[in-house]
Amino acid sequence: MPLSADQVSDRIEINDLLVRYTRAIDTRDWDLLDTCFTPDAHIDYKSSGGVAGSYPEVRAWLAKALAQFDAMMHLVSNSSVELDGDSARARTYVLNPMGMKQADGSLHFFTVAADYKDRLVRTPEGWRIAERIEEQMFVQGGMPSGVRAPK
Repeated sequence: MPLSADQVSDRIEINDLLVRYTRAIDTRDWDLLDTCFTPDAHIDYKSSGGVAGSYPEVRAWLAKALAQFDAMMHLVSNSSVELDGDSARARTYVLNPMGMKQADGSLHFFTVAADYKDRLVRTPEGWRIAERIEEQMFVQGGMPSGVRAPK
């Protein structure tokens, strides 16, 4: 069934939201990250050793957790989006190569693969993530020594 012009627009806006999230995380631009989630969003990163909670709690945790990495690049792909008026569901694969400086000065790289399961809502400011559940699929390259998950 062909998509309407509004559905095409919604899908483009949702894709832009998912990409904006990756840019905010990789550049540690917390103000930009605020434009990705509803203020009351629930986020669950437990499958990769993170936390689950409200957006403000998880935002504060992310700032601490990501500070230990010297390089990050989140790549999102294979999004499937189901629109339902002013709400939507999306599943998106993410590959996240990360690097962390080791004691000898070398950079240890590893890649996390995961699946984001999102519930999205249309707000006056545009589409936002109201719920995100990350399901880690695998880690390639092994976690570097010294990685710690802040609480």
